[in-house]
Order: sequence, then C-alpha cells, then structure tokens
Amino acid sequence: MLPRWPWKTPSVAASHHGYRLHAPLAEETIRHFEHLHSITLPATYRSFLSTVADGGAGPDYGLLGLAEQVDEEEALHDLRAECLHVGFLASAFAHTTEWPGPGREGNTDYSVAGTLVVGESGCGTFSRLVVTGSNAGQVWLDDRVWGGLTPGPDFREWYTAWLASQ
Repeated sequence: MLPRWPWKTPSVAASHHGYRLHAPLAEETIRHFEHLHSITLPATYRSFLSTVADGGAGPDYGLLGLAEQVDEEEALHDLRAECLHVGFLASAFAHTTEWPGPGREGNTDYSVAGTLVVGESGCGTFSRLVVTGSNAGQVWLDDRVWGGLTPGPDFREWYTAWLASQ
C-alpha cells in the first residue's frame, strides 16, 4: 500500500500548473545533466523526462523541470539551487528508513544529499527524488518543520497515484 501524501485539492494545483505539461527533453539534454552531476537518473524518472514531460502538471504545486530555474521569492528556490550544486546529487543518499521531524519527537539534523527537489507541497514540505543509494528512484517527502523525512514510492507510482486522484 502506498503512503498517503498530502496533495492539495485539484483547484489549488491547477492554479499553479494549469494541468499543462512542459515539452519532453531531448536525450542529449538528459545526458548532459547526468554528466554534469556525475549521476545516472533513475530509469522511471528518466523515461518520464524523455517521453512525457520535463515538468508541469503534477502533485501539489506541480512537477519541476529537470534544471528548471525557480524564482528567488519562491519557497523552494534555495533548496533547488542546493540540489544543482556540482557534487550534491552524486553524494550517496544516506537514508533507508524515515527520519522523524520535530513534530514527531525527532529533529531536522538529516542530510538530503543525493536527492533532487521535484516539487513543493506547501507549508515547508517538498518532494525529493532520490537519485543515489539503495532507494534511488523513490520520491521522499521532506518536512523539516514537522514530519521529517518520509520514504515514498517509485517516481512512476508516485506520479500515477497523483493522476488517479485527479
């Protein structure tokens, strides 16, 4: 059974992405990104980028494009910039189980190296695609304010669950 994700109502989501997808990426563009960051993107995400879309319509406030620039005033600007620093994505993602946050008697002292922010859920919560380590391909929920770091399904399952909920 898939974990419950705090998706927004369709009307909130539509106001941000309008249910529009960006054009898919050329294979050369994906290979360049992988080479630049010394990684191989998880297969389901890579396939999505090349055959479906480079972001747009998706869970919560939508799916970010592979190297999409985020406006400085947006909540995920600094997180997305951190992910795109050379070496960050190539670092091994250290987690195999959840890390409880402050609201669950845990703390915010966890690393998210090896993940790419792919979306924002709102209220300081973000969706991260694991690109390295044993959980590569999964989308984890990152909520440093309350819940901590929570494992989720493979990218394809995560995205299709959102589609089914619409």
